[in-house]
Amino acid sequence: MLPVLPTPFTEAGAVDPEAMAGIVDFALACGVDGVVFPGFASEVDELTAAERATLLKVVVTRVGKRVPIVAGASAPTAAEAISHCREALANGIRHVMIQAPKSVGATTEAVSAFYGEIAAAVPGIEIVLQNAPAPRGSDLKPEAILQIVGANPAISYVKEETLPSGLAISAIAAGKPEHLKGVIGGGGARYLIDEYNRGACGAMPAVELADIHVAIDRAYRSGDIDRARDLYMRTLPLLVIQFNFRMAFTKHVLTRRGVLTNQVVRAKVPPMDALDVAEIDAWLDACADLMTVDAREPMLAGGV
Repeated sequence: MLPVLPTPFTEAGAVDPEAMAGIVDFALACGVDGVVFPGFASEVDELTAAERATLLKVVVTRVGKRVPIVAGASAPTAAEAISHCREALANGIRHVMIQAPKSVGATTEAVSAFYGEIAAAVPGIEIVLQNAPAPRGSDLKPEAILQIVGANPAISYVKEETLPSGLAISAIAAGKPEHLKGVIGGGGARYLIDEYNRGACGAMPAVELADIHVAIDRAYRSGDIDRARDLYMRTLPLLVIQFNFRMAFTKHVLTRRGVLTNQVVRAKVPPMDALDVAEIDAWLDACADLMTVDAREPMLAGGV
């Protein structure tokens, strides 16, 4: 489980490094296997380069060496992506997640050349190829992904989140070249069991239910599929609602759980009214026994 961390803001709308440290603490206390920042769920399109850099340093400092960090490096151009990759390396991060921008086109040759240019400019990085659905992503087909990966040894993982993702994950896992270490699921963990059944090696959901997602992962890997399915079914209503409200939902839940003190978002997401909030809170109450981390209590005494 490698959750994508949200970007916290102050009431005035500035990025909040102190709150960012609290989010990292929460994720680590939940037992995650790594963290991702920034990604789509981080409102990355609403951040300046300086804000990204500031918060990435907070993540690196707070995590220390405890779990791997995947730095988001997607950008409108290869030159900008290269800059993000170099910044990640300067922070000791080797894994970068990159979605090919629409500006390079959607042909296999163009996308492959885009990743090749980045790898050549930043030796030593390991790329997570993010394949998001249209209209945001390129919606690449599995055969195209396999050709792109085959031509680019620096691509060590694929994050597959086109819909439906199942057949694509099966095809990529079955045809992957030796240097591809695995396929990671997306879609906010809404299809987690199916993704794991098809060979996904992990998932990158949002962070607000990280302790439950970790429990699903551990149950599945231990062979207790019934337990994994039960946990999945109990959280699915929340994930369905999260699909509509995205970062606003994440920040509401994190506020409820004591991780954040406000729900300020910059991204243009649908507003939640009182009935939406009441429904979310009812489902949170129904899952309260599964939430093993209480952010209102000290979580990582003596943290980095």
